[in-house]
Amino acid sequence: MRSVLGAAAAAMMMGAAGSASAQISDDVVKIAVLTDMTGLYSDNTGPGAVIATKMAVEDFGGTVLGKPIEVIVADHQNKADISANLARQWIDAEKVDVITNVANSAVALAVQGVTREKNRILINTSAATSDMTGKACSPVGFSWVYDTYALAAGTARAVVKQGGDSWFFLTADYAFGHALERDTSRFVTEAGGKVIGSVRVPIATPDFSSFLLQAQASKAKVVGTANAGGDFINSVKQAAEFGLGAGGQRMAGLLVTINDIHSLGLKVAQGLVTTDFAYWDQTDALRAWNKRFMAKHGKPANYLQAADYSAVTHYLKAVKAAGTDDTKAVVAKMRELPIDDFMTRNGHIREDGRVIRDSYLVQVKTPAESKGEWDVYKILATIPAAESIRPLDQGECPLVHKS
Repeated sequence: MRSVLGAAAAAMMMGAAGSASAQISDDVVKIAVLTDMTGLYSDNTGPGAVIATKMAVEDFGGTVLGKPIEVIVADHQNKADISANLARQWIDAEKVDVITNVANSAVALAVQGVTREKNRILINTSAATSDMTGKACSPVGFSWVYDTYALAAGTARAVVKQGGDSWFFLTADYAFGHALERDTSRFVTEAGGKVIGSVRVPIATPDFSSFLLQAQASKAKVVGTANAGGDFINSVKQAAEFGLGAGGQRMAGLLVTINDIHSLGLKVAQGLVTTDFAYWDQTDALRAWNKRFMAKHGKPANYLQAADYSAVTHYLKAVKAAGTDDTKAVVAKMRELPIDDFMTRNGHIREDGRVIRDSYLVQVKTPAESKGEWDVYKILATIPAAESIRPLDQGECPLVHKS
């Protein structure tokens, strides 16, 4: 009798294990990294984002619920139409379960529309427009680390408090730049400053001379760079050549990473105040993880690349907890599980898809203060999530239940 019961129990266990494995569609969990591999955002995202994603998969063991995890990659070329078509192909033909990164706001908005329609998860770790969790929010879309509201909240308040009470914007002429100018303008005026004007600059512009002349002529105390990556680097370098700093104008970096500072050099960037979300030398946990990342990439991760690891790890935890890669079940677990890792403490996902976490006000060190090639920041203050993340009722997200 005992042997019969044992056989029955073994059969039940095997059946349960088979049932769990069978819940993985197509016998594989497929993660697609859609990023800028060759363009102006490639240093901040690109190959580093792919490395961080693969590290997350490796650290998870390479499988989930007994099935392999596969990572595929594509360069979106900073084109929304190409990205939307690729997302459809990935989902329809290649059975992708989740798309990550989407380093460009126009790309992210387009892909979010596709994933909403196709009921597949999108985890945005790099696109900044706050509209991703605002009027364009999605029940299957998440914004993991930052947005234009959070970038503006920290930097604009600090700069106005330091006396920078008149602003002129150099604005990247697409969804990201427009949102960053909009959100920063709000905080400038709320802090008692004023916006004198702005100029729209085509993305990937090599020559900023005509735009900088307009900024110079405005006599604004602060020239806000509502751009990123290569555009940010070029605008700051050329502003120095045009003598904006010597003339008393100050550059404000609204979306800056350590890669940008490294490219500029401390001599040019020193004193710049900006907002960061996971500085590599900030804690023991960040230093330990970045030691591993540097061994693969040759330099520390910026907060966007750290977010790729964090987001993919959380997604895989949710798949495991749900016992399936079914979108509805995984989304529910992602919202239910807390986020507590080397870059985010006591984080959680809000109703609109926004990850709630603190940010940090930082200042670029002088050459004399720096102790090494990547020792670029001193942390001025922690900005609590309540002060840097847009209140839920202000985002115009149609998913938010009105009281």
